[in-house]
Amino acid sequence: MEIQGTIKMIDETKTYGNNGFRKREMVVTTQEQYPQHILVEFVQDKCDLLNNYQVGQPVKIGVNLRGREWINPQGETKYFNSIQGWRIENLQAQSANQNIPPVDEFEPTNDFSEDEHDDLPF
Repeated sequence: MEIQGTIKMIDETKTYGNNGFRKREMVVTTQEQYPQHILVEFVQDKCDLLNNYQVGQPVKIGVNLRGREWINPQGETKYFNSIQGWRIENLQAQSANQNIPPVDEFEPTNDFSEDEHDDLPF
């Protein structure tokens, strides 16, 4: 799945537990009739993907939906969902590249004379 929007917030990387589990959260605001503020978390080595991004940039994020079941001490079952990012692309850079006109491989010639350019062997 993918989410597109503008970066609203990028949090610092946080480390949890004795194993050094790392997590970094960001919020992306979608561009639709009713904009949504989506919290996306990046874990472990994916935290570093956010180092080159800042608030206000338009991005496309590849995400996975995660769900967990937890039974509390009273025996009640609770469910939790999270959105985990695994890829991020800067849409600003893509739109800038799309505005560059394509370069023709061959330029047309206007002064073509068959006698001057006949290099065919027959």
